[in-house]
Amino acid sequence: MTGALAAGLAACSPDRTVTIDVPAQVEGSLPDDMVTQLQDAVTFAMAATGSSGAVVGVWAPWSGSWVSGVGTTAPGGSETSADSTFRVGQVTRAMTCDAVYLVAERGLVDLDAPITDYVSGFAGLADITVEQLCDGTSGLGDYAPRLQGSFLTTPDRVWNPRELAGYGVGTTADVAPGAAYRDSDSGYLLAGLVLERATGRSAAEVLQDEVFEPLALDATRLPGAAGAAPSAEGAVLDGLWSPDADGGVNCAEPLNITEASASFGWTDAGVVSTIDDLGRYAQGLAANALGVDTDERYDAPLPPYDGAPSWQTTAGGVVQAGSMIGQYGSTPGYITATFADPQTGLTVAVSLNNSRASDGIGAFLAWQLAAIASKAPAASGQTAPEAGLPWTPEQQRDAIAQNAICPLP
Repeated sequence: MTGALAAGLAACSPDRTVTIDVPAQVEGSLPDDMVTQLQDAVTFAMAATGSSGAVVGVWAPWSGSWVSGVGTTAPGGSETSADSTFRVGQVTRAMTCDAVYLVAERGLVDLDAPITDYVSGFAGLADITVEQLCDGTSGLGDYAPRLQGSFLTTPDRVWNPRELAGYGVGTTADVAPGAAYRDSDSGYLLAGLVLERATGRSAAEVLQDEVFEPLALDATRLPGAAGAAPSAEGAVLDGLWSPDADGGVNCAEPLNITEASASFGWTDAGVVSTIDDLGRYAQGLAANALGVDTDERYDAPLPPYDGAPSWQTTAGGVVQAGSMIGQYGSTPGYITATFADPQTGLTVAVSLNNSRASDGIGAFLAWQLAAIASKAPAASGQTAPEAGLPWTPEQQRDAIAQNAICPLP
């Protein structure tokens, strides 16, 4: 499926799958000079993060596409394949919340109910609702920064989601639930526990049935807890982490943490996928192909951080950036982002294989690629869209440079 995200993205099993209503993708590649710009942007972000490799997809339906592996799977390794499997990081959040909203529409979950109706054993959660877990307004804290050292020394350790969530519950902010946005990986683990309690199925089964199968994401799954590479078959993008060094970060000799337990991210950041599937997912999310109640999901968008640009908001486990909808983030070994415009079909998906730098670099790179591709000329018989994006490639490149942890070319 590389290079053609499919005309209309009609899926292959009519009894279980849905059609993604975005403009049909024309066959063929983007112009050579534009591909050079896109590749230069990727290699710059790789240098900034200490990544040896990346997998990237850019689809401009009116012009063409570019789907490629860049660099090597690890330092001194083989060339990166466009078909590589990798961990998608916090894109998992959007998928988890897809399932939460769909299950709620069938009456199995009450979004306005306290999470204590579904998850017991935690103190101080009676005023937090299920919907606040997806909106990021629960006031709960993060567990990953506190446990990062433990993960890096034992990446194959199997974690219980209740144990992980407990670390975030223990760092609850002095802010009333619903009052403000606060990034919380613990909240999305609790959302996974809500799904399991409400449905009587594992989170992996719920995501498969509610999200992956309907969208025909054949290479996407939430793995089991046992330590392993993102895939047991086919190409894999290795996951790296640059350790501390005297005077800075050791960008030349990263740790290889490819074989790890997905339990550390679970329903917050544990899903694995490929770049074609990730692009397809972004289009499905942007076009609301799953039929989620968007009035409910996006009724109270908030800036994701202090000083965020006015064009960037978050709600329901999803980020909106200008006209593009998606999600971004990191999990040990990978920085990943994917966004799509439901009107033009412009879609970008990226994964860098070193997670030491800010996960914002994934979003900056995706937005830089989108700004470049938005200017793609129309193929024969096509019409280029007039709408633009509220940022430039240069602005996003500068943002990457400002967050670089390794020497830049």
